[in-house]
Amino acid sequence: MSHLSILSFKYNLAKLRSKAGRPIGRPLSARDRQYSDLSTYKPDDEEMKKVFSMIAGQSHGKISKKDLQLLLERFGKADAAAEARRMMCVADHNKDGYMDLEEFMEVHRNGVQLGDIRRAFFVFDRNGDGRISAEEVMTVLCNLGQSCSLDDCRKMVREVDRNGDGFVDMDEFMVMMTRPRRKP
Repeated sequence: MSHLSILSFKYNLAKLRSKAGRPIGRPLSARDRQYSDLSTYKPDDEEMKKVFSMIAGQSHGKISKKDLQLLLERFGKADAAAEARRMMCVADHNKDGYMDLEEFMEVHRNGVQLGDIRRAFFVFDRNGDGRISAEEVMTVLCNLGQSCSLDDCRKMVREVDRNGDGFVDMDEFMVMMTRPRRKP
């Protein structure tokens, strides 16, 4: 790693620490290290198939660049077209212009980085207050084309809310996203 990269890393780490309210010189706690962005989580194959189906929608079992672009636009991504193009370049191994289930699974073969799960938290945390409300859950689900009542969203939040404040914080979100799913 070059000296410039190390300095950039240290600078960004210092910025993150100061934003988190911890003194810059204080070492990371065990809790901080628990969710290192470099760690990965291996989701269940069935979960990944559900995510694939949701993105592919009516595209006959394949995800197009347009599907990705629309999804990114729903999340408010400013450069959705360019990001969708980059994603397709990485995933479309057979270069047919689509990502099939096998290609989708291959991209996620080594798991999902916990940093990506952390970034997903901020997709839900629309107002940036560090916690997710039922209203924010409903907004995101509507943006994804899912219909869900506010009462249903409140129930979802209650299921995840461990400290009883009526919101989902980052720790609760990480636990929810990485815990093993119960089989029906």
